[in-house]
Amino acid sequence: MNRTQVGLIRPVIPADEAVLSDFFAALSVESRYLRFFAPVTPSCGLLDLMAGKAAHVDAIVAVADGVIVGHAMAADRVAPGDPGNPVRMGGPGATDVGVVVADAWQRRGVGAALMRALVARAQARGVTSLAMDVLPGNRQVLAMVIGHWPDAAIGHAPDSLDIRIPLVRYQPRQPQPRQPQPRQPQPRPASGQVRPLVTVAV
Repeated sequence: MNRTQVGLIRPVIPADEAVLSDFFAALSVESRYLRFFAPVTPSCGLLDLMAGKAAHVDAIVAVADGVIVGHAMAADRVAPGDPGNPVRMGGPGATDVGVVVADAWQRRGVGAALMRALVARAQARGVTSLAMDVLPGNRQVLAMVIGHWPDAAIGHAPDSLDIRIPLVRYQPRQPQPRQPQPRQPQPRPASGQVRPLVTVAV
């Protein structure tokens, strides 16, 4: 178990939707404000999106002792009128991400673990750039971004920070061919010499 003590990071499943509604409602006003830019809980439409019901959305959760303690999503940018076609702006594949962690689990590495999982899954889809809108006062997320992605570009919008994180293009691992190991010649016992027995302690 790592230091976050999160037992599992997995995709959202249909049974999570009602649980996610309770998860977001239980967040403190500050946490909801930092995630949604207002002290609100997601509407039914946004909840559907955060449950990964749209084809261009990847939604995952962090689970500890069977309870959801964090949520993250990546919404791949799509061409207008064509939800199945990612927009090709500034390179192939960009996705907008958002992360939130239950108040009792903040500052324990859960958000970073969710981000790493989102990044790996995005790279496997061919995404080469992450985008995040972050409030200037969200020091936790800013520290995580700078600590993990020092080459991130941070721009200033009127009310938020516009963060762009370039991703290395995904390369599937190729199995390495096994190199045959040379056999070491075994010394032959001299004529008349008895080979000793090998004993194994159990």
